[in-house]
Amino acid sequence: MVTKMRVGSRKSELALIQTNYVIAQLKKANPEMEFEVVPISTVGDKVLDVALSKIGEKALFTKELEIALHNKEVDFVVHSLKDLPTVLPEKMVIGSILEREDPRDAVIMKKGSTYTKLSELSAGSIIGTSSLRRSAQLKANYPGLVFRDVRGNLNTRLRKLDNGEGEDYAALVLAVAGVSRMGWAERMNEMLEPNQCMYAVGQGALGVECREGDTSTIALLSSLHHRETLLRAIAERAFLRTLEGGCSVPVAVNSKFTGSGLELIGGVWSLDGKENLVHNCQVSFADFGGCGDEPTRCYVAITAPKLSTAELSAAESCGQKLAQKLLDDGAEKILAAAKAENDKK
Repeated sequence: MVTKMRVGSRKSELALIQTNYVIAQLKKANPEMEFEVVPISTVGDKVLDVALSKIGEKALFTKELEIALHNKEVDFVVHSLKDLPTVLPEKMVIGSILEREDPRDAVIMKKGSTYTKLSELSAGSIIGTSSLRRSAQLKANYPGLVFRDVRGNLNTRLRKLDNGEGEDYAALVLAVAGVSRMGWAERMNEMLEPNQCMYAVGQGALGVECREGDTSTIALLSSLHHRETLLRAIAERAFLRTLEGGCSVPVAVNSKFTGSGLELIGGVWSLDGKENLVHNCQVSFADFGGCGDEPTRCYVAITAPKLSTAELSAAESCGQKLAQKLLDDGAEKILAAAKAENDKK
């Protein structure tokens, strides 16, 4: 049995914190195993002077990691699940999805500011965010604010906020989970609720990617699956995959595990936030009790051999049905217009 494994990770401080967390969880059940972290730079890490939505590459933070995985330079790689495209390269799968942290977004005000909420800021205040999803929703709710792109790792973004580098940002909007993992929870001034800003598909969860035929690694990683997070992630990823959305268009979700099933809310927005479609879908696991799917089947590139195929199929169906509702009501037109407008900028 292999007792030492090589683990691919982005080089940022947050990525390494997340990777070492996954390793710590694996070592709890496998104390005899050793793990070596292999830091790798990705396109998204290298190109910092262009908005994420303008780079034109879906796998901005994953491609180089997946090349190393394909070449067997590493045994598995750790990602923020929201960075993983819903279609992975051939022969790659997500072997585990760990328990989700708070998936919401948070507002961080400039150091020394007396403001605590976006609603308190004066018209014309500049808000930094690298996400079209965030800016589109927040433009609709806070039309007087100005949203500008801000790039770099979390350390760099906070420095730009506090020191006024580049733009005089009044606040940043960042994922709660990333800020918390960095140990900066005290900097978060406002948590954005779904009626203000729904979150990205997979936000707050970690996904571990490996080679499809590597049964021993899949067996090792599958012990880390968190059932509730896994089912919500499958529904969200199936929703995004059916819409064929990505970082260049504003798509957002809000999911809820009900115990007996799932509820998923999802929507699409125009870049200015003035046009949107939002629907919801609910499924009951009991309705899929007769599901005869093969246990080895992948659900939106996720393999979970030890979990109920009925529950996995219900989650996938929930996302697909919700996306189809939106498409039937004209979501494709909104998404196409948003993509075309973004491409012109």
